[in-house]
Amino acid sequence: MRSAAVEKERPVEELFGEFLRTRAEDVKWEIVLRHSNMIKSIALRLHDVYASFAQLDDIINEGLITLADAVEKYDPEKGSFEAYAAIRVRGMIIDYAKKQDWVASSVRRRVQKIDQAAAELTIQYGREPTEEEVSAHIGLSLSQYRRAMAISYTRNVISLEEMIEQNREHWAAECDARYPEEELQRSELVEVLAEAIAALDRNEQLVLSLYHERDLKRTEISDVLGVSPVRVSQIHTKALRKLRKRLSQYFEGD
Repeated sequence: MRSAAVEKERPVEELFGEFLRTRAEDVKWEIVLRHSNMIKSIALRLHDVYASFAQLDDIINEGLITLADAVEKYDPEKGSFEAYAAIRVRGMIIDYAKKQDWVASSVRRRVQKIDQAAAELTIQYGREPTEEEVSAHIGLSLSQYRRAMAISYTRNVISLEEMIEQNREHWAAECDARYPEEELQRSELVEVLAEAIAALDRNEQLVLSLYHERDLKRTEISDVLGVSPVRVSQIHTKALRKLRKRLSQYFEGD
């Protein structure tokens, strides 16, 4: 029975081909279910973004709807479905969180206070302050402090990905598929990103590599580098700020 079931499972490419021809709902949902593990993987990675107001099951349910919409709108000429769907799911989680006032306002203010306090205490102590010292300095509990930093950390990642994807969509709208301009621009973007990353400090490169390539959590990166989680967040934020600046210059034609 098991081997027969495996033999009957069609390649995803074949399913997409049939869906593009027929727009059949059963085919669409078969594609969605084939990629459903992606939702849980992304949701667990972004858990701090929604943990205070939603359960994992809620996010997975929303993710299934998002995946279904992604199947509807996917254009095979514009890259892999997995990459497109992953960005859509991440974006859904962030949009879901943005509807909560605590994400839009209070967390942002807390992160600003944390950054300021960390800088002040570094000068005062002549060393990097601990999480406990920073949180006590601004009157936050350690859990409040860690949640604010985790959300800020994740939102920085998403904002960079959204910036890249939005401009890819802009290229796709302007470039005819029969011409090489879009592929050339994509290649240029890869080159620009590579140059921007190469220009980062060593610790900035390492944090980006450990997070984006190795999928390590902030606390795990902290252990690898031998610094506090807040320092990891600061390094990560600084690196992404530099990359966003360089990408903005590129997209604006500098």
